[in-house]
Amino acid sequence: MKVRGSLWNTAILVVTLLFVFILYRTFIYSPVIFGLRDDFKKAVPFQIIPSGLSGIRAEDCGICHKEIYEEWKTSYHARAFVDPFFQAFWRKDKNIWICLNCHSPLVNQQPWLIKSVKGGSIGRPVKEINSNYDGEFQKEGITCAACHLRDGVILGPYQDSSAPHPTKYDPRFRTTEICYSCHQVPGGPFQFYNGAPCATYLEFEENPYARKGYLCQTCHMPSVLRPDAVGTSPRAGGRHLWMGGHYDEMHKKAVEVKLELDKERYGPGDTARFTLTLTNKGAGHKIPTGDPDRHYTVKFSIVNSDGKILKEKVYTIGRWLLWWPVIVEVYENRVLPLKSYACTFEYRLPKNEVEGSHLIAEVTYHIMTERIHNKLKRKYGLTGGDPYSLVVYSKRMPLKVQD
Repeated sequence: MKVRGSLWNTAILVVTLLFVFILYRTFIYSPVIFGLRDDFKKAVPFQIIPSGLSGIRAEDCGICHKEIYEEWKTSYHARAFVDPFFQAFWRKDKNIWICLNCHSPLVNQQPWLIKSVKGGSIGRPVKEINSNYDGEFQKEGITCAACHLRDGVILGPYQDSSAPHPTKYDPRFRTTEICYSCHQVPGGPFQFYNGAPCATYLEFEENPYARKGYLCQTCHMPSVLRPDAVGTSPRAGGRHLWMGGHYDEMHKKAVEVKLELDKERYGPGDTARFTLTLTNKGAGHKIPTGDPDRHYTVKFSIVNSDGKILKEKVYTIGRWLLWWPVIVEVYENRVLPLKSYACTFEYRLPKNEVEGSHLIAEVTYHIMTERIHNKLKRKYGLTGGDPYSLVVYSKRMPLKVQD
């Protein structure tokens, strides 16, 4: 009887756990790393062609706004949907609908209409086919109309615009609000972040640059004097580039690296101590920012005259998350604006033949870890030649021996 009772109790426990797991997967678990927010959970409503224009694609805007169009074409906004990394991650997340609200945000660009979500769960959308879907338009990602077109009117940052189409001044273009919906992505239920999965906006609002009146646009849309349309007089406007972590130029502006030795020369058997200090001198947010996978590595290597690595040490600057069964941000050591992070390294020199040895110090920015990169290639069809890491600082320093 005891054996039968024990088996019965075990069966009840298994069934209960299975039931709880089914409830969790159905009503709580989300295949993506963020949740919903009123302004974020809806695509930009369907937009009609304004009077005076032949279409609302970027190339239609580029007929008059030539320089802005050429800048946009080089940007990651233009590649937001077709980017190989996005496509691989999107396949990993089973092409879930919510991702499109930032990567191709117009209803005109989306194959389905989301009427509601059951129980507020991203994974339980009520869909219907979108008869206005334009597949080619979807490939334009964050296109001109995504920010500048509403209800048949072109919105912009000027109060005195004269154009062959309806225009309206929108003060949001002179604030950070225009960046908010996609650069402050919220966490979902049973997701516990220090801020949010992508909290760049929140980081900026709390930093000393914001208090001085800087905007996101100050760095990411630097001012330029030029005609904003064919045949108009030059005036100050923002370059439509939105350069960020993919660009060496932006790291040079944001990051200052200083490498110091405890003394100039060493003798055989001495211990050399090196300190590399990484300072966030120019970014108005933490570095790195954005997707939780982004991180820096600081690598020290001692290499002999034959190129053999004698000793190596690697630091990581980023975020560490537990992904299952709930998402919990365990730790982060990202660098706040105008703050520094110091990494130290010690190496005891051999008692003979130290001549020709070098220290190599490198700081590398990573879009993701090598493990995730390889998984995306192997399982989710990641293609393209875009690098997933970028060396932003490298210095080779000889270890000088005392005479």
